[in-house]
Amino acid sequence: MNNTITKTNFQFPGQKSVYRGKVREVYNINDDLLVMIATDRISAFDVVMPKGIPYKGQILNQIATKFMEQTQDIVPNWLVATPDPNVAVGHLCEPFKVEMVIRGYLSGHAAREYKAGKRTLCGVAMPEGMKENDKFPQPIITPATKAEQGEHDEDISREEILSKGIVAKEDYEILEKYTRELFQRGTEIAAERGLILVDTKYEFGKTKDGKIVLIDEIHTPDSSRYFYADGYQERQDKNEPQKQLSKEFVRQWLIENGFQGKEGQQVPEMSDAYVQTVSERYIELYENIMGEDFAKADVSDIEERITKSVNDFLASR
Repeated sequence: MNNTITKTNFQFPGQKSVYRGKVREVYNINDDLLVMIATDRISAFDVVMPKGIPYKGQILNQIATKFMEQTQDIVPNWLVATPDPNVAVGHLCEPFKVEMVIRGYLSGHAAREYKAGKRTLCGVAMPEGMKENDKFPQPIITPATKAEQGEHDEDISREEILSKGIVAKEDYEILEKYTRELFQRGTEIAAERGLILVDTKYEFGKTKDGKIVLIDEIHTPDSSRYFYADGYQERQDKNEPQKQLSKEFVRQWLIENGFQGKEGQQVPEMSDAYVQTVSERYIELYENIMGEDFAKADVSDIEERITKSVNDFLASR
């Protein structure tokens, strides 16, 4: 399928280096700007799947851009422009080496830990007597270390972050404050769309002049979990699974097919038909989260389209 972009090898003017993450590739332009390409790769359990998902990069990029705009009154962000549906250009920042994960509900990783008998996560106590997908009395912040490629992100406590000097105390307090305020705003926006923002993660960096800014993605289905608000309580009361808007459905499919990213496990074959259903789910995610129809970009030659968009943008600066 050539209607996806899964790896890039651009040569932009002023290009210094390229960083390849699980789904994004980031080009350093003159140690000043970063050109971030949202590819159509999909990862689960820290493993990149063999096939790309049509329109996934465009969807993630456009959701993240919109939410950056809707939260810039709370926290400044790195974004300068989005010259292409798959591209965000922003200020070069030094990223903090932690992801700020915040959870409003006992779901996903937290629920798996809870089921295993744990009652603290990242040094934060979780109340007794909860069941999967119950709401926490207050949202909890459960940070994770930023792993190198191929490694797993690890849970870490606030105390460890400070004692190891990963983030300075005064900076970390700002990250916590921003994380809570962003989650509150995300929760309000989700509620307007009939959704519940269950959990999410934020990443922050420092600009050259020492300002803390929001970087990477925000409130996308890759970094967040959403439930449909309608019927949430009934499903909880009947111990039924929640109706989700996240890539959890991909994780569940992998688990059902015997894959959890563990040593020696093979990624199951993704048929073209399955890839198509994942693409359709991502479009559904977009339309629900954004409250608008998704407009598919021209994917006849994505690389050429991106090259032209970025070169035109850089030339105009």
